[in-house]
Amino acid sequence: METKAGFVALIGRPNAGKSTLLNWLLGEKIAMVSHKVQATRKRLYAIVMHKNTQIIFIDTPGLHEKERLLNRFMLEEALKAIGDCDLILFLAPVTDDIKYYEKFLELSQGRPHLVVLTKIDLVDNAKLLAKIGEYQKYQEKFLDLIPVSVKKNIGKEDLLDTITKYLPEHPYYYDPELLTTENIRDIYKELIREAIFENVSDEIPYESDVIIEKIEESENLDKVYAMIIVEKPSQKGIIIGKNGETIKRIGRDARRLLEQFSGKKIYLELFVVVKKGWTKNKKELEQIGYIF
Repeated sequence: METKAGFVALIGRPNAGKSTLLNWLLGEKIAMVSHKVQATRKRLYAIVMHKNTQIIFIDTPGLHEKERLLNRFMLEEALKAIGDCDLILFLAPVTDDIKYYEKFLELSQGRPHLVVLTKIDLVDNAKLLAKIGEYQKYQEKFLDLIPVSVKKNIGKEDLLDTITKYLPEHPYYYDPELLTTENIRDIYKELIREAIFENVSDEIPYESDVIIEKIEESENLDKVYAMIIVEKPSQKGIIIGKNGETIKRIGRDARRLLEQFSGKKIYLELFVVVKKGWTKNKKELEQIGYIF
């Protein structure tokens, strides 16, 4: 049988549900998910085998305006994925204004793409058809439009079949048994960041990051030692919380996420350090792993 393989970039505004869609298509949770915007910072590669096709999905940060240096890195990550992929999935939540798609068209360099209309469980059929109608005036720009709902498990097979149709014949790039090209450190880092996003409000999640200092792996237990970075001493106090309650909660939620992913027991040790202005300092960003 002829095989197909290709790279498919997930593109959309911040909080459009790219990481949620990726985990759904993969059938495993490897990408950080948060209801807060701009949670994803780097490209993440996940591999889905569908019939005779290897689909390498690239999860990306949301398309947004450049602000601090870290935000510029995030936008560049998305633009690189647009330039490097075989196919783009533009995620358009059904309740979104079509202006987000129009902005995407300005950035997309004419690259082949599908419009994936997400969260269709939020509207009735009349509103869904009306939204599809709005996109029809751009039907010469996209290859296909696929409505999906992760929550209701609608459209998964149709979406994978459609992606397969537009990918080139090519030998598999990776071992078909692989789920991702990411190493365990990067996945653990992102899952700990998710726990921070879910337990701490305001600007702190956006001015924090995680460095995995050490992982000691054994058959049934991983010992993970991680450092949480913040920009201000006051943020360190909030992360730790009164009597250490907040960091205990972060640790508990992060350990649960790590155990779900690894299938092992996890011993997790977290500590917090202040690196003033790290989101605006190129040298600091590169030391953490954001290479420009």
